[in-house]
Amino acid sequence: MAEVLSAFFDKISVPQGGDKIYKDECTYSFDNPESENGLYVCMQTFLGFGKAHVLRHYNQTGNPVYLHLKTTKKKIIKAPETEEEKAKPTRLAIGVEGGFAGDDSDQYEYEESNSVVLLPDFISFSLPDASLPEKVQLAVSGIISAESASRMEQVAAWDGEKRFISKHADNLKQLDNGVKVPPTGWKCTRCDLTQNLWINLTDGAILCGRRYFDGSGGNNHAVEYYKEKGFPLAVKLGTITPNGADVFSYDEDDMVEDPKLAQHLSHFGINMMSMEKTDKTMTELEIDANMKISEWDVIQEAGKKLTPMFGPGYTGMRNLGNSCYLNSVMQVLFTIPDFVDRYPKNIETIYSECRNSPASDLTVQMAKLGHGLLSGDYSKETPLEDGEDETKEKCQVGIAPRMFKALIGRGHQEFSTNRQQDAQEFLLHVFNLIERNTRGSNNPCDSLKMQLEDRIECTQSQQVRYTTRFDYILSVPIPLEAATNADEFSAYEVKKKELEANKQCIDPKEIVRLKIPFKACLDKMTQPEIVDDFYSSALKARSTAKKTTKLASFPDYLLIQLRKFTLGDDWVPKKLDVSVDMPDDLDLTSIRGAGLQAGEVELPEGDKPEPKIEINEEFVVQLVSMGFDYEGCKKAVYHTKNQGVEPAMNWVLEHMADPDFATPLQLGGAKKKDDSGFTASAEGIMMIESMGFTREQATKALKATSNNVERAADWIFSHLDELNSEPMETGEAAGASDQPAVRDGSGKYKLVAFISHMGTSTSCGHYVCHIKKDGRWVLYNDNKVALSEKLPYDLGYLYLYQRH
Repeated sequence: MAEVLSAFFDKISVPQGGDKIYKDECTYSFDNPESENGLYVCMQTFLGFGKAHVLRHYNQTGNPVYLHLKTTKKKIIKAPETEEEKAKPTRLAIGVEGGFAGDDSDQYEYEESNSVVLLPDFISFSLPDASLPEKVQLAVSGIISAESASRMEQVAAWDGEKRFISKHADNLKQLDNGVKVPPTGWKCTRCDLTQNLWINLTDGAILCGRRYFDGSGGNNHAVEYYKEKGFPLAVKLGTITPNGADVFSYDEDDMVEDPKLAQHLSHFGINMMSMEKTDKTMTELEIDANMKISEWDVIQEAGKKLTPMFGPGYTGMRNLGNSCYLNSVMQVLFTIPDFVDRYPKNIETIYSECRNSPASDLTVQMAKLGHGLLSGDYSKETPLEDGEDETKEKCQVGIAPRMFKALIGRGHQEFSTNRQQDAQEFLLHVFNLIERNTRGSNNPCDSLKMQLEDRIECTQSQQVRYTTRFDYILSVPIPLEAATNADEFSAYEVKKKELEANKQCIDPKEIVRLKIPFKACLDKMTQPEIVDDFYSSALKARSTAKKTTKLASFPDYLLIQLRKFTLGDDWVPKKLDVSVDMPDDLDLTSIRGAGLQAGEVELPEGDKPEPKIEINEEFVVQLVSMGFDYEGCKKAVYHTKNQGVEPAMNWVLEHMADPDFATPLQLGGAKKKDDSGFTASAEGIMMIESMGFTREQATKALKATSNNVERAADWIFSHLDELNSEPMETGEAAGASDQPAVRDGSGKYKLVAFISHMGTSTSCGHYVCHIKKDGRWVLYNDNKVALSEKLPYDLGYLYLYQRH
C-alpha cells in the first residue's frame, strides 16, 4: 500500500505558510465535504473538487493523489428558544453571530471520515494510517490543519461593526477634581434629560448625547462640551457591564475600544465589575432604527404565509455576512438570457478550456454560480431531522458563493470586506470585470448597454452640440415636489412629531409616504439643465448653456436606478422613504434622442483653450524628495493647478500605478500628428487587437508604454473611458463588424425583476429581489425562495425591464 503511494511522491506537496487550501468547496460546483460524495483535495495544487469534477482535474494535470474529505453533521436538539431570544439581533450585520438572520445558526455535531484516494481507479486508503509514507502523512496533516482559502478571505474582511483601539486610551489625561459618579440617578448637567447620557472620561462631566434624525435622543450637549473643552473620550452610562461599554471618541469621530476602561471609570468611583446594563447600546439603537423602518416588513412580505419554491431557477443563496447585495444582484443577472447562454449553458467548454487556477478564473466562477442557481441541484427541500417539528417552515440549503465573493471582491477596497454595500455600485463593478474578461468575445453585458445622447445648446448663439456616451444603468432622480399626496403627507408628519414628542411610535399601518409618479421622475431626468461658465466655441467666450439628456438606443434589457440615496442639507447621507409608482409596462419612445435636427446649427469644433499654468517647482521638489518620479510629480502639480503639495500628493497616490506616470508631461492644445518616429511592435498590435481594440488604440497604448505589451494591456484597461470616447476605425483595416456598437429596438418594456433595499443607508440594512418567473412573481430573500403574495413594486431601488 505504502509502495503504491511512494511512486507518486513528485505529485504530492506539503502545504507551506501562505498556500491556499480549497477544502471547503469544489472549484467547479458547490459540492463540499458535507455533500453525498464529499470533497477531493488535490495533494499537489490543493484545489478541491466534487466527484463529478475530480477526474477532469486528473485528466488535465495528471495529478493522481487526493485527500478525500467526508463530513456528516447531526443536529443537536436544544430546548426551544422564546420568540424574544429568536428574534432580537445584537449586531448590525447580516449572517454573522448575533446579527440579523443569515445562515442556519442551529448547532450541529460533526463526524469526519477522511481517506487518501488514488485516481483514476479511486483506490482508497482510510485515515488515520500510520503505515503511510511520512511525506503523505505530513501533506494530509498540513491540509487538514491549515486554514481554508475561504477562511483566509474572511479573516481579511469584517462586518462593519469592528471597533479599533482609541489613540487616546493609553495616555488619557484624567483630572483630579474629586468627581465621584453614583451608580444611579444620573442627569445631564445642562438639561433635564435622564437617558442617553455620556460621562466624559477626562473630568467626569455627564451630558446628553446627540439628537437623532427623528428628533428623539439628546440635545447634543456632550458633543458641544467636547468642542468647548477638547476632552476626547466619553462612555455611555447604562451600557457599562463587566464585559465593556460604549466608548465614543469625538476626536476620531467613531465608536472605539478602550483597553483601560475599568481603570478610567474607577477614577470617578465607577466599579465596572458591579455595573448592569440599563440602556441600549448604540448598535441596538441603530438596529431598532432599521427595524422600525416600515418598508422592512413590507418588502420582505413579513406576516404572510409564503409558499416556498424548489427546483431549477429557484435556488437560494446563503448569506455570508452582509452579502445580500451580491445575492440579489446575481439572482437578477442570471434571469437574462445573455448571461445564461454565456456562462451556465457554455459550462463544459468553459471548464475544458480553463488552463489557470479555476478558483481565480472569473469566467469559470460565473459559469459555476449560474449553473448552481439554475440547475436545481442545490434547490431541494431540506429533510426534517429526528425530533424536529413537522410544522416547521420548509426550506432549502441553497448555495454559499464563497469562492465567487472572494474572487469578485479581490483587491477592491469595499467589496473585499463583509460590510454592506450599494447594489448599484456592485453591479457596475461586476460589469467592469466582465468587460475586461470578454474583450474580443461574447459580452453578456451588451444586453444592458445603452447609448445616451447629451444635447448642449449655447443660450446666446443658439448653436448646439450633440455627444453620446455609454452606460449600463439609467439613473433617474426622484422629484419630491411632484408628490401627489403632499397634503396628506404633511398632516402625517405633524402627527408623527406629536407622537415622538410624547415618546410614542406611530402605528406602521398609518405610515404615509410621498407618492411620486414615475413619469415625473423621467420628466425630471430629461428636463433642461443650466450649465454655468460654459465655453462657447461660437462666441469664443464663456456663456451659459442648456443641457438635455435622452436615450440614443434602447437595450434588450433596461436597468433603472431610482436615486433614493442622497445628501441632506446637513451633508449627512440619507435615504428617501418614498413610494414610486413603477409601471408594469413602460414606453420610453418619447425620450429617444434623434441627433441634429433640421434648422439646428452645430457649434464649431474646438474646445476652450487650455489655461497656461506655470508649474510651481517648489511643490515638484517637495514631492520628489518623498521618493516619487520627477515627471510624475510635475504632472501632479499641473493637474491640480498649483493648489499645493497635499492635493498634488493625492493625485500622485491615485495615478502612480498608471503605466504612463513617469512619461514627460505633454502641454499644448489640439492633438498633433505623431512625428516622433515611434514604430509600434507588430506582435504587440496583433495581441492587443485580439482583445477587441483597434490598431490606432493598440498603437497609442504601446507608445505610452515603450512597446511593453504587458504594460500596454494594463494601460489600455486603465484608460477605457478615454479609448471608448474616441471614434472607432471602420473598414477592413479595423476588422469592421456588421454588429452595431449597441443593440437597439423598440422603446416599449415590461417589468421582469427588481431589487429592494431596507434600511436608512447603503452601509446598513438588507437587500432582497423579486423576479417574475413562469408568469409568477417570486421573492428571493437570501436562501429563502417563495411565491410573492403582495408585490412591493413601489418600494424598489433597481428595476429590470425587458424590451417587448
